[in-house]
Formats: sequence, structure tokens, C-alpha cells
Amino acid sequence: MSAETDRDLSAELASPRSGHRGIPVDAICTGCQTVHVKRVRPSEVAHPADTDPVTLDATALTSFKHVCHRCRTCTWWNPTAVLSGLIEAKRSAEEDQ
Repeated sequence: MSAETDRDLSAELASPRSGHRGIPVDAICTGCQTVHVKRVRPSEVAHPADTDPVTLDATALTSFKHVCHRCRTCTWWNPTAVLSGLIEAKRSAEEDQ
């Protein structure tokens, strides 16, 4: 099994390293090539704030700046996937409350 399939995306999203606001995307740091879940606001990736994140395609998103804890700097990240499963799970949890 590869390291990619062993990742716990929910745990990465819960980590402070993912950020505090925005939609969850899987992204790669342009500096060190680390892949991590990051939160990004639609406006940071060239989309209106009222965009439904589940409808977004990662190929239509622009790069965004975020902290890379491995590089120890704020650097550019390229989205590789919109984590719609995590978005939908959060919506379901909010509806159940």
C-alpha cells in the first residue's frame, strides 16, 4: 500500500496545519512537494465566495498561499483535489444536530 492511500484525510483536516477557514482541498507544496489537506477560501482560488464547494473541480482552481510546516514558510500550494466527501460529511453532521 502506498503512503497516499494510508492518509487519514479527516485527521489532516482537523489538524491546525490545514488552516481554520475554507473548503478542504488536497494540495501539494510547490517548495518541498509535501501533500496535505489545506483549507482555502473560494476567493483565494479565483472563485466567488458563494460557490458551492462540492461543484468545484481542482483543475479549475488557482494556486494559493498557505503555510508549509515542512518548508517553515508561507509558500504556494497547487490544489490536486477538492475533498467533497469531507464537505458532505460535515454538512450531514450539521444537519443531524
